[in-house]
Amino acid sequence: MEEGQDVQDMQTEKIERIKNLVELLNRASRAYYAQDREIMDNREYDELYDELCALEKETGVVLANSPTVNVGYEAVEELPKERHETPMLSLDKTKSREELKGWLEGHEGVLSWKLDGLTIVLTYRGGRLEKAVTRGNGEIGEVITNNAQTFENLPLAISFQGELVLRGEAVIRYSDFERINGEIEDEAAKYKNPRNLCSGSVRQLNNEITARRSVRFYGFGLVSAEGSDGENIADFGNSRMAQFDFLQAQGFETVEHYLVGEENILERVAAFEEKVGTYDIPSDGLVLIYEDIAYGRSLGRTAKFPRDSIAFKWADQLRETTLKEIEWSASRTGLINPVAIFEPVELEGTTVSRASVHNISILRGLQLGIGDRITVYKANMIIPQIAKNLTCSDTVEVPKFCPVCGGSTQIRQVNEVQSLYCTNEKCAAKQIKAFALFVSRDAMNIDGLSEATLEKFVDRGFIHEFADLFHLDKHKEEILEMEGFGEKSYKNLIDSIDKARNTTLPRMVYGLGIENIGAANAKMLCRYFGYDFKKLQEADAESLGAIEGVGEVIASAFVQYMQDEDNQRKIENLMRELQIEVPAVKEGSQILSGLSFVVTGSLERFASRSDLKELIEEKGGKVTGSVTSKTTCLINNDPASSSSKNKKARELNIPILSEEDFLKQYGIE
Repeated sequence: MEEGQDVQDMQTEKIERIKNLVELLNRASRAYYAQDREIMDNREYDELYDELCALEKETGVVLANSPTVNVGYEAVEELPKERHETPMLSLDKTKSREELKGWLEGHEGVLSWKLDGLTIVLTYRGGRLEKAVTRGNGEIGEVITNNAQTFENLPLAISFQGELVLRGEAVIRYSDFERINGEIEDEAAKYKNPRNLCSGSVRQLNNEITARRSVRFYGFGLVSAEGSDGENIADFGNSRMAQFDFLQAQGFETVEHYLVGEENILERVAAFEEKVGTYDIPSDGLVLIYEDIAYGRSLGRTAKFPRDSIAFKWADQLRETTLKEIEWSASRTGLINPVAIFEPVELEGTTVSRASVHNISILRGLQLGIGDRITVYKANMIIPQIAKNLTCSDTVEVPKFCPVCGGSTQIRQVNEVQSLYCTNEKCAAKQIKAFALFVSRDAMNIDGLSEATLEKFVDRGFIHEFADLFHLDKHKEEILEMEGFGEKSYKNLIDSIDKARNTTLPRMVYGLGIENIGAANAKMLCRYFGYDFKKLQEADAESLGAIEGVGEVIASAFVQYMQDEDNQRKIENLMRELQIEVPAVKEGSQILSGLSFVVTGSLERFASRSDLKELIEEKGGKVTGSVTSKTTCLINNDPASSSSKNKKARELNIPILSEEDFLKQYGIE
């Protein structure tokens, strides 16, 4: 037994190394391809990649997000249904800690998180993932094998060669949920919570969408493990903890779990509770199951619940307080959300004084009025919510005008839910994202203006259009009184704004935030029109669409923006604040026009890849992050390297040139 445990421990250690290598190599790839920076050189990357390949071969474990795997994307017309071999029952529940302790009746149990996602049943045969099925209604689920293959941490291959069936939870972590929501500008289109996003992501008909959602899988139960000879080896010494160890040795991440008895279960529940507020994985309680598998099975089940396990739900901590006001918060999309402001109360260890009321339907349902006595709690011990209105005076009036711009508001109903919107298309609240782009590094590069600061400036009426940013000194006294600002930070901000007055035309054009005009397109357009903004501004859709790399969609969006009278006025005001540096464009200097290059590895003649990229763009060329069939050549001072980019270039017959060869071939001095 000890020898077998030692082998399993060694396997687990190797799998941990695999996970570390996958995370490190993926991070290096993201930095290189998406952020134009290196956190390791090609040689180190290749050495680690080779180590990963060797470990995957040795352990038989290959994770879905491993750089050695290329999961094919595929769309299906519908998700087929399948009946579960054994029904997936719900768990009986309790909110009483003492009841949870008494449930053990002197036996040991395994206590773990109850994750808040979508339950999945996985089947492996011959060491490969064969099938993944959702819980569905407990009797019949949907087959989502295609999608499960894109779960970030799921092993596609394991060392166990028999038939393995396990259950677990597919989840989207809070950090990934916030990142995904942060990429959506329309407030009304944002996802409500990680569970809803996960459920929709797992059940997509196109698994390329699932792959973008960062879904992860955590195992919580082994159903069966039959050896290749058909022998069932699922008893594992009659121990649930041993089953968890086995799953981890196969490369699965499992729910956090601990062996408990009556003497320490309350202490362990308290430890879980302490982590709830900062735990990145959505959970809605705990699960307790008997450690003794045979004993648990002997108890059978009721019509609704298995008797070998029970769920523990956190009891909501309610506090009574007084509603002071309703704050109306305008968003970038025009959605205006009601936020309840109340007398501060202590909830779950923190002081709380505000809670979102979400929409007009909920506001009216609660019959809120200023001065009402209300009870508040934290949903899942995290998000402040109003539980009940004890007074129900129903005197809160829905504003007829936007709190930011003063424009008319309108109540709109979508799927029986009423929400309030600002009808003014030019509302300043809708421009915060535009201001954020305008001050960003690739545009005007103004430090000290985060989105939060911009929102404060918009709310106070300091900025209505781009030109206003160059006159923030008019509001010096008010800014100095704002939280986070002192003399030094104010001076740094004004200095950064003054510095931004001297800029280039591509930076300014990109900063305008015209649809589909990124930094690269802005440079290309400015070069094409010889850095003459008047010519660029007056260009028609036909002449713009004829430029290689522009096309009809970009051309039409650009012309529409430039022909808008209000935009013309704002641009005119902005141009008065700027000194545009116009580079001298020599006749015939655009020798790389229409050509696409990829730069990799260390350089000798140039200080950085950015310097070489700038030179190529000055000559009319384009620099991309990955080698494709459209790449003109790969620039690498080590043409014999076995790096991934060199391999791809060789596969596609793309020339690999050193710096010197590149400069000579294209006649660049």
